[in-house]
Amino acid sequence: MPAKKDEKENLLGITAKKDADFSEWYQQVLLKSEFVDYSSVSGCIVLRPAAYAVWEKIQSYVDIRLKKMGIKNAYFPLFIPESLLKKEATHLTGFSPEVAWVDYGGNTKLGERLAVRPTSETIMYDSYSKWIRSWRDLPLRLNQWNNVVRWEFKNPVPFIRTREFLWNEGHTAFATKPEAEKEIKDIMNLWVDTCENVLALAGIHGKKTEKEKFAGAEYTHALEFVTPNGRLVQGPDAHHDGQIFAKAFNLKFVDKDEKEKYVYQNTWAITTRMIGVMIMAHSDDKGLVLPPKVAPVQIAIVPILFDATKDKVVAECSKLKKELEKEFSVIIDDREGYTPGRKFNEWELKGVPIRIEFGPKDLEKSQAVLVRRDSGEKKTVKLSDVKKEVEKELEAMQISLLEKSRKMLKDSTVNAKTFDELKKAIDSKKIVRAMWCSDSTCEDEIKDKTGGAKLVAIPVDEKPSGKCVYCGKKAEHEVYVSKSY
Repeated sequence: MPAKKDEKENLLGITAKKDADFSEWYQQVLLKSEFVDYSSVSGCIVLRPAAYAVWEKIQSYVDIRLKKMGIKNAYFPLFIPESLLKKEATHLTGFSPEVAWVDYGGNTKLGERLAVRPTSETIMYDSYSKWIRSWRDLPLRLNQWNNVVRWEFKNPVPFIRTREFLWNEGHTAFATKPEAEKEIKDIMNLWVDTCENVLALAGIHGKKTEKEKFAGAEYTHALEFVTPNGRLVQGPDAHHDGQIFAKAFNLKFVDKDEKEKYVYQNTWAITTRMIGVMIMAHSDDKGLVLPPKVAPVQIAIVPILFDATKDKVVAECSKLKKELEKEFSVIIDDREGYTPGRKFNEWELKGVPIRIEFGPKDLEKSQAVLVRRDSGEKKTVKLSDVKKEVEKELEAMQISLLEKSRKMLKDSTVNAKTFDELKKAIDSKKIVRAMWCSDSTCEDEIKDKTGGAKLVAIPVDEKPSGKCVYCGKKAEHEVYVSKSY
């Protein structure tokens, strides 16, 4: 039996509830909003135009600021000879389970197999070793926008954990350690700025434990973000590699004192994972909620069409669009054969921040109705005030989403002084802030006895005091403990 009209329209919307079946809800939001699609390659997704447009906005924001910092873009090969990947043993050990290998070119077996780029340190530093000779060649600060492949995982989650994803990777070399460490601070400030002011996401800035840091780094700083299902997701990061890769790849230079020295290096990145975090945090049971600064379409104008007034209504909407598109991305949905309600639902599903409704009565009164996507608030405004009101509402929505994210992080975080308190909090899907002695044995025991919760981050504002939450010895660090993706 064919579905009735209202049943068909219901199938177009989200049928799972965010707070009841988070995983199903997330998949439906992505697919039904035409944001992504699954591909025939397991663990790989298709970024449809709306999703890729969001990535382009993130990319543009970051790229402009990197260039202002004096960092230049370049591009290095996708394929990495195995001999290069093996040069830094710790780095290879950290990535070896995730590497996809190419053994054949056509029907010819390769003399040396090639790794499909899991990250580019080794291929880039092979070139750096040729380019760096003197202190005059430093600092060398390059960035590339590319894709990487990491093959080993069991449960793919679109954006959050996929076999191929998009990112930038910065690889820099300096003459001194203080110069390199200053860049780590600058990059982390850039990540905080991007996540808060563009994606409207509040995160935890922390340092990784030895077990959780980037393989081959001296230390790793990262932003961590809470999801509505009580997990933390690692966001953009920055790794200070010291001279580890420099010694493996013979990255030496003759300094001003005419002595030969090794360079100090950093690596850092932001990935398409942040799009998934953004969707998880902001979206609702109606579909996507996109912060205005990354929304591909910021305003959808929906004319209310009747035969007698259709031409006049559409003409006025066109004038409105022409005025608004000087500053905003705007579309007019004047499709025939669809009810206004059907159009309203579609633009809600796709996360457009502002919807403008305009019909014959609005034409008579020289007004329009503005509807904000996040709050659903409706406002009737004069046509002459639409541009001013849209600007105000978009700014208010951007701020409101960040405040909501901050509240979610605060409400999700609890303190624990004992392991029993910690375990109960983890079981209740909370993020736990606790004391830790810095012993990796305690770190392992906490993970084992909580069903997988990790010591995710040592907060940069830590004030360690008291006793380790697990063993009771004197604490050396505060830590955030959470299950994570």
